[in-house]
Amino acid sequence: MGKKWVLPLSVALSLTTGAAGGVYAGIKINEGDITIPGFSQKPDEKINPVDGSSLTKVHQAYQLIKENYVEKVGETQLEEGAIQGMLSTLKDPYSVYMNRETAEQFNEALDSSFEGIGTEIGEEDGKVIIISPYKDSPAEKAGLKPRDQIIKVNGESVEGLNLYDTRLKIRGKKGTAVKLEIKRAGVSNPIEMKIVRDTIPIETVVSKVKEQRGEKIGYLTITSFSEHTSKDFKKELTKLEKKEIKGLIIDVRGNPGGLLSSVEEILGQFVTKDKPYIQIQNRKGEKKEYYTTLKKEKPYNVAVLIDKGSASASEILAGALNEAEGYQLIGERTFGKGTVQQAVPMNDGSNIKLTLYKWLTPEGNWIHKKGIEPTIEISQPQAFQAQPLNVEKSFKRDSNDEQVKHAQEMLKSLGFETGRDDGYYDKQTEIAVKAFQSHNGLKKSGVLDSKTAKALADEVLKYIKDEKHDLQLRMAMSYLTK
Repeated sequence: MGKKWVLPLSVALSLTTGAAGGVYAGIKINEGDITIPGFSQKPDEKINPVDGSSLTKVHQAYQLIKENYVEKVGETQLEEGAIQGMLSTLKDPYSVYMNRETAEQFNEALDSSFEGIGTEIGEEDGKVIIISPYKDSPAEKAGLKPRDQIIKVNGESVEGLNLYDTRLKIRGKKGTAVKLEIKRAGVSNPIEMKIVRDTIPIETVVSKVKEQRGEKIGYLTITSFSEHTSKDFKKELTKLEKKEIKGLIIDVRGNPGGLLSSVEEILGQFVTKDKPYIQIQNRKGEKKEYYTTLKKEKPYNVAVLIDKGSASASEILAGALNEAEGYQLIGERTFGKGTVQQAVPMNDGSNIKLTLYKWLTPEGNWIHKKGIEPTIEISQPQAFQAQPLNVEKSFKRDSNDEQVKHAQEMLKSLGFETGRDDGYYDKQTEIAVKAFQSHNGLKKSGVLDSKTAKALADEVLKYIKDEKHDLQLRMAMSYLTK
């Protein structure tokens, strides 16, 4: 069994480096990574100066290229290339070098708002993927989904780019557009999306009171774990508890993660001191357990909503509430990110973000690339899996196209029976299109044109936003009031 640490993890830890002689605390995170503000290395783990003899070959290569290459090469280019080369041998997408420009955006990631499309990206098997779009963001409205692979940004391939260079290509000023080419499992052809950037406010906590069978159920959505999330959560939870709720739903679906200190403070309100809420494991396999000081559990039951967009800090919360307190996890398997990174600033404003630890659930499970299984598994209706429509030309009887297939799936999910969903535009599909057009005040042509496609996509989005179709939420409500 590992050592028992009662101090809060974010207080007990601080990062020091013997090489730079500085202390780097309160470092922010991005792309769903966990950061431990203030992590302190043990004296024997300090970063010591490297013996110059061990870098003889590197120095020789540096001098050779600098002085003899056919074209002039800058010192900064060679230095950064050497650092990136060392990190690339780790084959860890979360250990990266960031130049000054990228580092500045990295440190701004958890501000109150930013301009972009509103999605977190990650890397899996060498591919840049969507971890999760923010709720109500341009990315979500355009139809981006967790684990979509980004192939191109504005027509340029992202192959060979790290996460942060890719992110710089996607980010931009409000009102400007970015074109993404996406590869999605189960869809044969790449999906092209044109997304208009906007200001993405990061209001991370939203609360409501829901009623069922005459009982009040508290509902708290956490969209990400930023600097002020735990404070906002506590304030909203206090409001709910004053209304004498009989149960609480914590919704971290589509939550890509964030600051470990934030989720830790939230867990301090639910996980009692008898069991750890997390374990941290170093490269030697040594584990340390971290405990809260909470003596009394809540007087009501709690259910947690999770899905494949729940990653990193969201998984810490879900794992702790389930394994330490026995609360039910409702929904689908989570994303699966179980490593801890720390960003170390360099003197020139750049930094190296390095994976230092594994985090484990209270029972010692490592969920990396596996995710956390729900205790009550339930999938959403077909409409929630709808593919985005990209109808640039009209489709009619006897057309055969993947866009027709997507439209057929959408129509069926809304109750307009097409009889088939293989992309062939038969008579029944035409009847279904006419019925949809009639229902939505459109010309009953039976042709799937751009206007009909937009109306269809809007109706599907409206369907998804209607809570009566949210089977996972309904299951949580039923569970807490049974």
